[in-house]
Amino acid sequence: MSNVPATAALPRRDQIRKEAARLFAARGFLGVGVDEIGKAVGISGPGLYRHFAGKDAMLADLLVGISERLLEEGRRRAGDRTGDDAGAQGVLDALISGHVDFALDDRDLITLHDRELLHLKEEDRRRVRRLQRGYLELWVEVVRQALPALAGPDEEPVARAAVHAVFGLLNSTPHSLGPNVAQGEWAGLPRDSMAALLHSLAQGAFAAAARSAGKPGAA
Repeated sequence: MSNVPATAALPRRDQIRKEAARLFAARGFLGVGVDEIGKAVGISGPGLYRHFAGKDAMLADLLVGISERLLEEGRRRAGDRTGDDAGAQGVLDALISGHVDFALDDRDLITLHDRELLHLKEEDRRRVRRLQRGYLELWVEVVRQALPALAGPDEEPVARAAVHAVFGLLNSTPHSLGPNVAQGEWAGLPRDSMAALLHSLAQGAFAAAARSAGKPGAA
């Protein structure tokens, strides 16, 4: 779900998701009422209950949903590239491209995760964490396959730290908004240029981690 305003072409449930994410990110989960979300999509607040049981259910749907989507898409991309000429490096490129798309198109969900995860019910929070661990492990495995210098057991902590660092880099997009982000610009760059920059920075971070492997204090 991107940050483009909801349109009538979207199914009602998706309109609600989009506007709830936007409002929660802008004002905080506790600062937004059901009536405001309903107004944003053109229905009464009580009408939302035909789609969601309440605000808690909306937040869970957003945060569990994006965690599921990231893991599923990551697995799909990894599977699609398995066995092609680019090998593990091609899989890593595909993972980076997928996460860059998420970071640029779903910045509200990044903000929600950073600030509102604590408002999930414990069961939903554990589910999000479990899905995130699966996503992390997928990346760590691919990074170690793509970069032989990180393949050894002693270098696993370096690979893991590098993945966490790249996630932090890519997920910083809510802090790099330019004045024309609604027109597809990020910090003065067109979206495609920003995507290419983020991709290059991620690849550079992994290359630096590989160069550091085996050096004193690296692991």
